[in-house]
Amino acid sequence: MTFKGTSKAGTIVLEPGVEIPDGVEVQVRVKDPVGDPLLKMAALATETGIPDLATNVDHYLYGHPKARDDE
Repeated sequence: MTFKGTSKAGTIVLEPGVEIPDGVEVQVRVKDPVGDPLLKMAALATETGIPDLATNVDHYLYGHPKARDDE
């Protein structure tokens, strides 16, 4: 069975109407979107000073020839 709820002052509060008998062992899985590294990507970005980085990323990473300016 899966139930949804939230935490409040250190206590898990389940959706209204959910009743679990006392003494039943439960397992809590925290679903925290803030912990998703993909959502933190913008905060990790830094200014490189390379004006054509998006266009020539393969050049800077792998040494491929630079793309022409008119492409």
